Amino acid sequence: MEEKTFEQLLKDLEQLVKDLENKDIALDEAIKKYQKGLELSKSCYRMLKDAEELIVKESKENGSL
Repeated sequence: MEEKTFEQLLKDLEQLVKDLENKDIALDEAIKKYQKGLELSKSCYRMLKDAEELIVKESKENGSL
């Protein structure tokens, strides 16, 4: 299975938020979507953290920091 990009994960997360804002959503479905949202946000955070570490590493190696 192909790993999603940060942009794809963020789009999925935004859709989940819209779904959760729907007042007609059942509680059990809302809980599942909330849990999925937590997973997506953790994945996005990890990707951002990895990108930050790479930038800092490259900057140090190139004398920019």
